[in-house]
Amino acid sequence: MQYQEFLAHIYSRYSGNVKLELNRMENLLREMGNPQNALRGFHVAGTNGKGSVCAALEALCLAHGLSTGLNTSPHLIDYTERFRLRGQEPPFNRVLELFQRFEELFEKWDASFFEITTAIAFQLFREEGVHSAVIEVGLGGRLDATNLFKPDISAITSIGLDHVKTLGGTVELIAAEKAGIIKPFVPLIMGGIQGGPAELIRAKAREMQAPLYRLGKDFTAENLRESLDGLVFDYRFGDWKLDQLRANLLGEHQAGNLSIALTAFIIYAGKRGIEVSEDSLRKALTNVNWRGRMQVLSADPPVILDGAHNVQGVQALLLTLDKLWPGKKVKFLLSILADKDYREMLRLICGKAEKIYLAQNGSERAATLEEQASEVEKHGVPHSGAESVSQAYRLALSELSYGEALVCGGSLFTVGEVLAARKEDEANIS
Repeated sequence: MQYQEFLAHIYSRYSGNVKLELNRMENLLREMGNPQNALRGFHVAGTNGKGSVCAALEALCLAHGLSTGLNTSPHLIDYTERFRLRGQEPPFNRVLELFQRFEELFEKWDASFFEITTAIAFQLFREEGVHSAVIEVGLGGRLDATNLFKPDISAITSIGLDHVKTLGGTVELIAAEKAGIIKPFVPLIMGGIQGGPAELIRAKAREMQAPLYRLGKDFTAENLRESLDGLVFDYRFGDWKLDQLRANLLGEHQAGNLSIALTAFIIYAGKRGIEVSEDSLRKALTNVNWRGRMQVLSADPPVILDGAHNVQGVQALLLTLDKLWPGKKVKFLLSILADKDYREMLRLICGKAEKIYLAQNGSERAATLEEQASEVEKHGVPHSGAESVSQAYRLALSELSYGEALVCGGSLFTVGEVLAARKEDEANIS
């Protein structure tokens, strides 16, 4: 079975099986020999930022000589991106072999696409004997397939309104779902969450007797500076005082995410007897491998790729753009999913936009070109449409002049299609 055949099969056969409950995943993993029980490491949830924290944790572990298994979602171009071993994607044939080996069990338990992917990650990491697994929650937390993993450290990065049809229409309901990853006596690292969601998470941590460490109280990221080259900030946690930390990620919010990862790693190292090196911490933050999140594709003229796909993410993106280019309007290439609050996302973006290039990405959930254009027109921002994200990207580049900047995003699907178009263009040039 070749890659495209495999992907078509797994999507068509299993993507409709989504059901938020853990019984069938428990049964599936039990018959696989409970591979998750052989793993140690980190479990990370949150509305935004969880992927960045996971990527930073991978970098921190690798910089200290630890073998890693990283499981994140979604992929941007290739399915194998969802798994990384020691910082590298495994060969497709390795993933395919695991799928085929357990396909009868996937069929028996009517597993979903995400449950299959999670089970493959657990089995792959067990067979590879990784020292530290970094597992990103897919949706929510309490009933997510990854929640059968028992980590050394848990983290909840942020709480915002997203996936409201599944998780609930208030931040408190969403917080309750994400707090479901808190395990008895397992330290929890919490981002800058405030109000009712923060109290709910704190109460759950107390109930589980899970030590709690909070951004802004127990650890801090201060004195931020940022440019297209990345972030500089000071970090404080207990006896750790690290000034002028440099990171290759952009955005004030990323300083918080990196501080969550630093705190999680330092506590983890203490639990597992790992000697922490300041030099290694510093090196790790300059080598975080996380594409599509404030990723600078070009510095002159500036072209930035960002996967902000909800209102909270767009607000963070605009804050970063205002710091990079105060008072300056920029161009955007956008394709947003219809089940997001795309009207509010576009309203916010229109306030910063010189021009917007619109398309409909390949997701079946994508808002149409017409739906998005109708919202942009309400705000009087010039716009152009294209039949595909790749065409919109090439059009935007052809019209990008000296002194202008282009930001591409609105969805991780859009990010993946831009990266695929860029890869194709580079291949044609070479």
